[in-house]
Amino acid sequence: MVDLDRENLGFTLVDTDFMYMAKCGPDGNFSEGEMLPFGPIALSPSAGVLNYGQGLFEGLKAYRKTDGSILLFRPEENARRMIIGADRMCMPAPTVEQFMDAVKQTVLANKRWVPPTGKGSLYIRPLLIGSGAILGVAPAPEFTFVIYVSPVGNYFKEGLAPIKLIIEDNFHRAAPGGTGGVKTIGNYASVLKAQRTAKEKGYSDVLYLDAVHSKYLEEASASNIFVVKGNTISTPAIEGTILPGITRKSIIEVAENKGYKVEERLVSVDELFVADEVFCTGTAVVVSPVGSITYQGKRVEYDGNHGVGVVSQQLYTSLTGIQMGLLEDRMGWTVQLN
Repeated sequence: MVDLDRENLGFTLVDTDFMYMAKCGPDGNFSEGEMLPFGPIALSPSAGVLNYGQGLFEGLKAYRKTDGSILLFRPEENARRMIIGADRMCMPAPTVEQFMDAVKQTVLANKRWVPPTGKGSLYIRPLLIGSGAILGVAPAPEFTFVIYVSPVGNYFKEGLAPIKLIIEDNFHRAAPGGTGGVKTIGNYASVLKAQRTAKEKGYSDVLYLDAVHSKYLEEASASNIFVVKGNTISTPAIEGTILPGITRKSIIEVAENKGYKVEERLVSVDELFVADEVFCTGTAVVVSPVGSITYQGKRVEYDGNHGVGVVSQQLYTSLTGIQMGLLEDRMGWTVQLN
């Protein structure tokens, strides 16, 4: 394994050894991919992704077990989500089998970068872009599928400690009929301004409301939101403006198996002020407890064990235990690499 400063390993790019690349022409079929040294890729200035934002990405992780073997967490879900997103963006997508094979190849080629158990993970970034040259507004004539990886630690500097959110009511992340429900690159550029302003004020991230009524919770910049009241856990329903997070889906299943009632529905901003706990989920953050939320000058704080609620801690421990191979995977979610 590579000797990294694992105690200070945050969510920043570390150049690794290899990346995967495959091309697709007008026939919609991807070439046999190849492993290349990690580095820059060549694009025409008129590439579809540069001019019209025709691009998607995914995010998943590889974990090292205590016996040294490597686990992937639900990679087929990322493959299926990329296929759905590619259709929305008029792009061909690799099949589930092609996607899975490419991910496995990339991780194994960079296996020395997978941190030890409990010291981080290897973040995997599949990227599908319109790489062909195009002048008019139209789908690109060529597409490139790339996968690169980076060892990472915690997404938020707080780690499993409470984060501070501020609700944004001037900007919206997505609107009905748009692309909020797919992982297209433009969704993330649009949150940067509000996120930067929030961080300058000392907040960890921004929580967005719906674009129609400005009263229902949607999601944070790069994670889904859950609200706990008693034995009930509520999360905004997937209605086309919210990304169907794979960690979100997994947490719902884990919570239901533990006896919690999970509701996927419209969740009003007012419910935050009477909630017992609030937490975020995502590939990068896994489960991130929320310590406080500020909305229109009013701040609500959530108590717990140093700000970490009982439910957040329980679900975090259960999910990461499966991801790292510390608990039995009764769900069949993990894929072990040889």
